[in-house]
Amino acid sequence: MKHRVLAILLAATMCMASVTGCGKQSADNSSAAGTEAEDNSAAETADTQTDNKDLREVNVVLDWYPNAIHTLLYTAIERGYFAEEGLDVKIHFPANDNDALALVAAGKAEIGMYYQQDVIQAVANQGTGIKSIGAIVQSPLNVILSLKDKNITKPEDLVGKTIGYGGTVLSEALVKCMMENVGADASDVNMINVGFELMSSMTTGNVDATIGCLVNHEVPQLEEEGFDVNYFSVSGYGIPNYYEEVFLTNDDLLENEPEVVAGFLRAAKKGFDDFKADPDGCLAILMNNQNEENFPLTQSVEEQSCATLIPLMETEDAAFLTQTDECWQENIDWMLENQLIDKAVDVSDVMTIVDFEN
Repeated sequence: MKHRVLAILLAATMCMASVTGCGKQSADNSSAAGTEAEDNSAAETADTQTDNKDLREVNVVLDWYPNAIHTLLYTAIERGYFAEEGLDVKIHFPANDNDALALVAAGKAEIGMYYQQDVIQAVANQGTGIKSIGAIVQSPLNVILSLKDKNITKPEDLVGKTIGYGGTVLSEALVKCMMENVGADASDVNMINVGFELMSSMTTGNVDATIGCLVNHEVPQLEEEGFDVNYFSVSGYGIPNYYEEVFLTNDDLLENEPEVVAGFLRAAKKGFDDFKADPDGCLAILMNNQNEENFPLTQSVEEQSCATLIPLMETEDAAFLTQTDECWQENIDWMLENQLIDKAVDVSDVMTIVDFEN
């Protein structure tokens, strides 16, 4: 769940032999599902193979283990929306932080779920042949999070405080921009790299606040554990709005099989429409597909996450999957100004509008 801007090392040798070998598990090839499959009759297995033999396999690499934001995908699989498009979608969990980007770029997966800034950085700095095909969340989920007794509700309150972060240059740039926007300086805060320990570093008092926690996950998780918290979004304060996550694919698939991309988005949209109309029913599908060994889900936390996510995934001004040239250009400009990318790139290099409605 930690948002990183990484130096994208497209080393195909790192578990590139196959997507299934690289992802921890797939939606229909997890250890739990495999056990269940062993109990199925030979006739049922044969029927499944017959049903799927004419479908185009599409491998989707998630940004993290299954949680509320992935509900629409599991819903679309469960209710046959991908199959209606002639697609056999297999979901994989990342073995490495940037698998969703690296595997798609290497042609080892068709679709990834990842972050807007990482797409820009990969294209600008490495010349990677990938593009965003649709925005999943229309605004940042990343927040400055603190315990309520710290009285931190705005950037000015960070002066003289210690902020824990995951060691990413993006977090550093966000804090720097935020502080300068309110007339302070980046040196007015002490930033400590706490790695993955964002929540525990805060609850134990090692830091006053953190950047990198998500409003739909860490906030309800801490509240579930009995902590009172304050938080505010990283957007604004001189930082452009950005899409927290996007669907991405590679240039080869866009050029040679555009119907696969359009079909995927069409089915994903149906999954989201169901999620929006019946969050409880769709969440039940997700809970049945959680990875309990590595990332067990709490029902109440995921319910709150759904309630937070849905209004941010589709707004009055932007339908689900909408992305604009303006948002991408603003982020390219901001990243260049803050030295997060080596050179400017055209919007058409990092995103494309897919007409999937027709």
